[in-house]
Amino acid sequence: MEKKLRVGILGATGMVGQRFISLLENHPWFEVTTVAASPRSAGKTYEEAVGGRWKMTTPMPEKVKNLVVMNVNDVDAVSKTVDFVFSAVDMTKEEIRAIEEAYAKTETPVVSNNSAHRWTPDVPMVIPEINPDHFEVIKFQKQRLGTTRGFIAVKPNCSIQSYTPALSAWREFEPYEVVATTYQAISGAGKTFKDWPEMVENVIPYIGGEEEKSEQEPLRIWGHLEGGVIVKAKEPVITCQCVRVPVLNGHTAAVFVKFRKKASKEQLIEKLVNFKGLPQELELPSAPKQFIQYMEEDNRPQVKLDVDFEKGMGVSIGRLREDTVYDWKFIGLSHNTVRGAAGGAVLCAELLTKQGYISAK
Repeated sequence: MEKKLRVGILGATGMVGQRFISLLENHPWFEVTTVAASPRSAGKTYEEAVGGRWKMTTPMPEKVKNLVVMNVNDVDAVSKTVDFVFSAVDMTKEEIRAIEEAYAKTETPVVSNNSAHRWTPDVPMVIPEINPDHFEVIKFQKQRLGTTRGFIAVKPNCSIQSYTPALSAWREFEPYEVVATTYQAISGAGKTFKDWPEMVENVIPYIGGEEEKSEQEPLRIWGHLEGGVIVKAKEPVITCQCVRVPVLNGHTAAVFVKFRKKASKEQLIEKLVNFKGLPQELELPSAPKQFIQYMEEDNRPQVKLDVDFEKGMGVSIGRLREDTVYDWKFIGLSHNTVRGAAGGAVLCAELLTKQGYISAK
């Protein structure tokens, strides 16, 4: 790419906004030129606005420290400075839906980390290795919005990334019933142990709205385009429990699956490790070379050892074994703020750029 695309980050001061900043620091295609946040941060430098709340383990990139934070509500002003935006705003769902559409209507593509538009019928919700064809719905969305280049695309919930890729690799064996329990890191709530001390040595068996997302969003990923909207798949039926655990980064899932077609352990593992998608074929900058790794050790995957597999963009599966009630069971692990949040959105933007949906204004 001759000239880098100018990127804006909406909600740049929050944890996911910070993750976007750190992931894009040396990106070959994209350059963060604009940071936008709430009115209380507007007018300050990014460094001043974040203050002591920088939550990444790597230092704040020098290039963004002196960027003056814009008011995220000044849609026209922000849009004039960028080619597209990543959205990580912290607002109500109604406010997010409205502001993301407002940006799209200024002919600014929006790649969102938020859940507000995940069930808007003509908004694609994409894991690029699994359902890149859903981007085809964008042309129908543009007709509704009255835009030529502006649109919204979203990435799915962080909790489903630790098991949906495995189930996708096994689609030919027709999984039809799934039980999953996710053990979710505190960064999924935008928190660290410093600002959530009650999570130390604690487990909280409730995360608001998470179980419904975990059960329903994979079905939309496996859905199909029909009549200008995405229609969700009917199977597999998924039931889920979501638990908050005292881990900083990394969502683990314990999963039980019933298949219509018989498969051996060797077949299932072979499908996992050979599962690739468009990001691997196109060698996109953020794409993991190995999307899914299978770990033979009984005590893997572990958050401490495996969460950063493929710089946090890969998924780790282990403990695949036959079950006495279901057919098979396994453990999955994914990095919730990289693959599950900002990194997944960056990969979506790379594919959208490669396919011509995002370009310089």
